[in-house]
Amino acid sequence: MLLRTWWLVTLLLAALGLIMGGAHVLELPVRMQYEARFYMQVTSTLYRYFGLVGGPIQIFAFFAAVSLAGLLRRRAAVRSTVLGAGCLGLSLVIWFLLVQPVNVAWAEALRAGGGNAIEIYPELRSRWEYGHVAAFIAWFLGFTLLIFGVLQEVESSSTGT
Repeated sequence: MLLRTWWLVTLLLAALGLIMGGAHVLELPVRMQYEARFYMQVTSTLYRYFGLVGGPIQIFAFFAAVSLAGLLRRRAAVRSTVLGAGCLGLSLVIWFLLVQPVNVAWAEALRAGGGNAIEIYPELRSRWEYGHVAAFIAWFLGFTLLIFGVLQEVESSSTGT
């Protein structure tokens, strides 16, 4: 029962973790067309709760997946679960290496005020947008591998192996 519950929690957290990245991917084509001032206004206000809510969800999902892999040792699903957890972790690393430095630069520019903020937003736009895409792809792959682990376990249980 513990294993099933932990699996469910892990999958739910990983699924919720797809929301923020999926939203960024869907918004990207339109956002890349925004002029600099509008892009700055939207980006500096719209995503406040993405980090407050989405960040902890993704971190909990990663640790839940790592713990699940530990619970699954010596079972059919361990390999895909370890790989899935690794992809979730990779997604977080990508976000911290590509996106977070841009967030810091933008926050500093906004605090400093003046026209510098409008200039710095377009300079870093591609890194921020495509960093989110890369992180989403890694997260999606991780989620897919976690689901594949469930399917492996179901198949293994039904065949008795």
